[in-house]
Amino acid sequence: MALPITLRSTLLTAGLALTVFCHQNALGTTTAPDKAASTKLYTVVDKNKVDPNTLIGWKVWRAQSCSRCHGAAQEGLVGPSLIDSMKVLTKEQFVTTLKKGRIEKGMPNFGGVPFVADHLDELYAYLKGRSEGDIAAGRLQVIVK
Repeated sequence: MALPITLRSTLLTAGLALTVFCHQNALGTTTAPDKAASTKLYTVVDKNKVDPNTLIGWKVWRAQSCSRCHGAAQEGLVGPSLIDSMKVLTKEQFVTTLKKGRIEKGMPNFGGVPFVADHLDELYAYLKGRSEGDIAAGRLQVIVK
């Protein structure tokens, strides 16, 4: 039984796409958007649902009342905008600033605050997500699977 040419063409295209997909997975390669997504420090859905670690970062932010100086949306008040700062700060600079403070600029050190010192990675991930525009300002919740 001969298949119509459009059906043969469709099956051939689907088979080729499946072959490429399997080959990429076997080699451990991904397409550019997938690779970019995998380098994110956080996972976010609908801008307000985040992975458990990023949620901890948000809780650190809230518990330390960072918004009093940096603004509720990290837009900056007496302290700088973290939306802008997180675009240029390296993680090492971020950690140093949090641990040692910038007393001359009014930034206290949080190196002796266990809840902050123990969750610097989580706070960094949350603020990167805010700076990159992926995470909305305001209340967050954990992603439910």
